[in-house]
Amino acid sequence: MTIWVRSILLGWATLLGIAYGVEGPLLRWTSPLIGATWIATAHLALDCLTLAAAGFVAGRFNRSRAVLSGIVFAVTLCFWTFPATVALNIPWLLRLVWNSFHDSRFFDALLTSAETHALLFGCLIAGAMLSRPREKPVSIVK
Repeated sequence: MTIWVRSILLGWATLLGIAYGVEGPLLRWTSPLIGATWIATAHLALDCLTLAAAGFVAGRFNRSRAVLSGIVFAVTLCFWTFPATVALNIPWLLRLVWNSFHDSRFFDALLTSAETHALLFGCLIAGAMLSRPREKPVSIVK
């Protein structure tokens, strides 16, 4: 059980460390260079890299079950909101689902948000998959 807790805590530490220590300052420094029209795209790209790194760390410290560790880490992210750091906000996504059943004007926002969340969670799982132990290559020589 402690390997799971350590894996999740190190994934959180990586996520928050990169989001606040690298991604935030990098976006502030480069925003005059890339312009206002590209800032959302740059933010999403950096979020993808941040979540891939966090998934890699979470999987690396539980290499026997790296992908499952990434999935458990992803589930722990569903209960928190990250204002202005990472574009993950599952409670808001659930509210959009609820609102889109009552008013069709919310449907476009729901699709955009669902696509963004699928991309971000996909990057996290891809990072966890990259941390798996490598298989021994097949050889004809003993």
